[in-house]
Amino acid sequence: MAVTMQDVAARAGVSIKTVSNVVNGYPHIRPATRARVEEAIGHLGYRINETARSLRTRRTDMITLAVPELSLPYFAELADSVIQAAEARGLTVLIEQTSHGRDREVDVLTGKRRNMTDGLIFSPLELGPEDIGLFDVDFPLVVLGERVFGAPADHVTMNNVEAAKAATLHLASLGRRRIAVIGGHEGEQVGSAALRTRGYRDALKEANLPYDPELVAEAGLWHRSTGSEAMGRLLDAGIEVDGVFALNDALALGALHALHSRRVDVPGQVAVIGFDDVDDARYSSPTLSSVDPGREQIARTAVDLLVDRITGKETGPFRRVIPDSRVIGRESTGDVPEGADEKQVAVQQGGEEPIEPDGLRVSA
Repeated sequence: MAVTMQDVAARAGVSIKTVSNVVNGYPHIRPATRARVEEAIGHLGYRINETARSLRTRRTDMITLAVPELSLPYFAELADSVIQAAEARGLTVLIEQTSHGRDREVDVLTGKRRNMTDGLIFSPLELGPEDIGLFDVDFPLVVLGERVFGAPADHVTMNNVEAAKAATLHLASLGRRRIAVIGGHEGEQVGSAALRTRGYRDALKEANLPYDPELVAEAGLWHRSTGSEAMGRLLDAGIEVDGVFALNDALALGALHALHSRRVDVPGQVAVIGFDDVDDARYSSPTLSSVDPGREQIARTAVDLLVDRITGKETGPFRRVIPDSRVIGRESTGDVPEGADEKQVAVQQGGEEPIEPDGLRVSA
């Protein structure tokens, strides 16, 4: 027979209400009373009826994280960081993979599974500004990424333009003059590719380097394979390249593979830098210079914002938070100090701002 709260109260010599207060973490209970209740719970093996508690509080203590693709190291590591941040707040995370599918992204916002958790952290890839109405939801929501700005939700994004500019300027500061960018999406107006390519072009202008369309290597999905193919196309076409800025680390690792297979010395002939600073960057050969976009801060801030909305602690205007980012130099750019594994090259300060009422302004 299942142990009830009444059984615990009888053994501890207290009321059922006191047992309930202990179970639910009510702070104003005398230590001796709390100890008696906890001893009774342990002795009897009482287990909290989570379903009943959820019905009373209308809380599941679960949140959803929806990302495009867990096979990409950045999203896998982001999910890990979100899980750790959520666990610190007593929450469980349900992971949904949208697999670059528009219908699946719409379902994340509107589907029947929405009532399974208390709120949603959502990184859309296929939805855009034209879909902003879908984000006007009746549950706590935090949007990640660069596809949708100005949604009626809190938003945590990256310092994409300035961070990409800093990465490209780092290559220029090392004397690189033919700097390719790998991962461009022709015609894209919003999203990571557009913003990071803008930063690349801003850096060329500041460094007094000409923009050459031949140095822009398109890549669809940002995988190692597409990075290798894009780098291979540049080399096989005989295009002169002495530096590479890859728009994420998976592309950069693929580019390193293509350079190595063609016996091109890195960083002697071509210096390479990526974006995301995933764990693989520290273990590639050579180790990969990269942009750290503040992934840990992104995860922690997204969870904190969501919890504030779930609990009602925050009811004011929606906020946009941009974490600090930094450029990390490693072997692939040839500037690691002797005896060190890496060095911090540059830092871009983030910040917080209210969401603009017009909803569609892109903030770098």
